[in-house]
Amino acid sequence: MKTQVALKDTDFIFLKVKNLWTHFKSESFAFKCICIYIFVEYFRPQAIIPFLDFLPWAQLFLILSFIGLFFDRNKSFKFYSSYYLTISFFLIINVSILTAWDPSISIEKYILFSQWVFIIFLIGAIVTTRERFYIFFLVFFMCCCKIALGTAKIWVMRGFSFTGWGLMGPPGYFQNSGELAVLMLILFPISYYIFNQLKSNVRKWEYYFLVLVTIAPILTILGSSSRGAQIALLMQLIVIFRKKVFKLKYIIFLSFILILGWKVLPEEQKLRFTEIGEDRTSNQRMLYWENGWEIMKENPFLGIGYFNFQSYYQVHYPEGMLYDKAQQPHNIFVQVGTDSGFTGLFLFILILINCLFMSFKPRKAMYKFSEENIFYFQIWKGLKIGIWGFVVAGQFVTIAYYPFLWISLALQISLKKSCEK
Repeated sequence: MKTQVALKDTDFIFLKVKNLWTHFKSESFAFKCICIYIFVEYFRPQAIIPFLDFLPWAQLFLILSFIGLFFDRNKSFKFYSSYYLTISFFLIINVSILTAWDPSISIEKYILFSQWVFIIFLIGAIVTTRERFYIFFLVFFMCCCKIALGTAKIWVMRGFSFTGWGLMGPPGYFQNSGELAVLMLILFPISYYIFNQLKSNVRKWEYYFLVLVTIAPILTILGSSSRGAQIALLMQLIVIFRKKVFKLKYIIFLSFILILGWKVLPEEQKLRFTEIGEDRTSNQRMLYWENGWEIMKENPFLGIGYFNFQSYYQVHYPEGMLYDKAQQPHNIFVQVGTDSGFTGLFLFILILINCLFMSFKPRKAMYKFSEENIFYFQIWKGLKIGIWGFVVAGQFVTIAYYPFLWISLALQISLKKSCEK
């Protein structure tokens, strides 16, 4: 059995790869597998190198991490309220399938949400020490940065021009421009807080890297053509700088960001903002929301069934269709409310409230404000503002069962376990 190599305080330097790799190699099988899972899910090497795409790698490493969990000496099954809320929501989703308008559709899409309950449990049970969290978080962070830098580069290389499809991410959850933009809303506040914390204490190349991965998500959001994500980004900036907004240097900085953003924003995208509420896309979404509310009132307890909105709407609201086919409701609350009624929606809102207002009370030793310890506080703040971005952008896209909220929740749980025990 390998002896675990503990990281020292001096090893918690942002990208001190050799020390991190040495510790990673000494870690448990379960921890290695869950790190590889997040790498495969976000980095998507099987999409970059097609001949690797012969197995369901993400599912495979999840299963292996579950098996390894039983032999992990640092596992923890401590449950927080967020666990119970997520499981309760999962049970309501299952009951809604039994009473669904078309259960076959629900069963076909079943894995899209049910997997997150399993993944949250695994991450929370395995990523239980500060060393583990640090490494796991960096895997997640660097994979997101790779997507941000790649998509920002594409937009810059095409001269900040507008396209109807915006920007495309790697195949999977982030390929669509709208979903890609929400991932950037998760990444941006984390990148900003890490940069703000470490800018004076990292090597020169790390400093420039942190600058790039703070700017790149903003560029990707602007290039994505997603009005909802751009509104959410503005909200995040207001929240981040809310206590400093009256200081001259921050007024100048925010003004510079807003002016620069408006300057590089394509004319077609500016036109889309002036047409909000008047163009066909906006009108169709408002019809989805209005009729979705009626569906919820008619089916208040369990809705019409998990993922049944599209087919139900097409049959029952043909007069509310401005396109040839009905789409998903383009709103996370309408999505959940029609899927599982006010019961499911109530639990979903409680999950969001829990994420946004969950307390973070590290053990007393953590209150020694060394650079290492403050790093965790910065990640905690970044995760919360990322969830605010998800909520605002989620008023315009159908992403309730995408990884944004659930992986953020898993990271919060792991961070609490790692620092509070």
